[in-house]
Amino acid sequence: MLNIKLSTTIRCLGRQSRRYVTGASLNKEVKEERKRTVFSGIQPTGTLHLGNYLGALSNWVKLQNEARPNDEILFSIVGWHALTLPQNPKELAASRKDMLATLLAFGIDPKKAVVFYQEDNQCHTELSWILSCITPVQKLRRMTTWKSKIATKRNANNESEVDESMLQAGLFTYPILQAADILAYRATHVPVGEDQTQHLELTRDLADSFNRTFDPKKRFFPIPTQLITPCRRVLSLKDPSSKMSKSAPNISSRILLTDSTSQIHNKFKGAVTDSIQGVTYDPINRPGTSNLLSILAACTNDEVEQVAGRYEGKGHADLKEDVAEAVENMLKGPRAEFERLRQDQEFLATVAKQGAEKAKERSSKTMKEVRSLVGLC
Repeated sequence: MLNIKLSTTIRCLGRQSRRYVTGASLNKEVKEERKRTVFSGIQPTGTLHLGNYLGALSNWVKLQNEARPNDEILFSIVGWHALTLPQNPKELAASRKDMLATLLAFGIDPKKAVVFYQEDNQCHTELSWILSCITPVQKLRRMTTWKSKIATKRNANNESEVDESMLQAGLFTYPILQAADILAYRATHVPVGEDQTQHLELTRDLADSFNRTFDPKKRFFPIPTQLITPCRRVLSLKDPSSKMSKSAPNISSRILLTDSTSQIHNKFKGAVTDSIQGVTYDPINRPGTSNLLSILAACTNDEVEQVAGRYEGKGHADLKEDVAEAVENMLKGPRAEFERLRQDQEFLATVAKQGAEKAKERSSKTMKEVRSLVGLC
């Protein structure tokens, strides 16, 4: 499924292509610098893990905390996206609330950012339908993530074992809903990982297509810019050739944000490294060892090469103990706050309701203009 005076931990990769840049749009970009609207979403499926925190959530917190007074920050728990794969209804209902509690416990502040459930705002689906009417099927066929999602869900060996007979329409078209999530707020910036670059490009294409079709002079939708963190990917503790994943079958492959002290230590103790003596940072030849060094560096805000230099004459056992301790120190406070918040369902419901009201107020203005532009009012 994220504006800000960005710190050096965030870099902007949204290079505007020539076909998007006209004199008018350049002027608009200058204007948008005065006010930025940031949107990002996260699915309420499974408990967040260390990779989610270091790669996304911690940077969401930085974005909201560094926002200027006139910036808008919106974070959505995207339940409709969760339905693109089979879900247990009772588990999904509980996961929605736990996800909200997690976001709040780890630093998202409803006073600084709008936090809401996607499904509480019908503007998303209305705009999704309008955008689907100008989306060529061939563009959707170029989206590759549906295969990886099905492969992971089915625990397939690779994507070659997946074909279109396993594909449902919702999973095929969800990139359009993702575009609607962003454009409903006329977002100017979207903090997402590199794996979502393809989907954001579709959003940019659809914004441009809508503008050229219905509003060629004023260009109603801004072309959203991607914000991507320079943080290295956090890899699986059991298979360092792949990233840490909520849906991986082996629970020991990931550190959950709700894991206890003993669980964190046991998982790092069993993390896959290699048989090479010593500890060095070499992501190509020593991915498991390098992954642990990267995690430790992220926890201590040090350069990974600097961290690796501290292990001269030491071994993997020392590294595993140190990274487990660093992760535990980072997570223990928010973990306790999460347990407190999940018991306060009334407070969570109030936060969700107030967030939805703010989101609907903002997106309703967008949809009023959209309906007028397409001839529905």
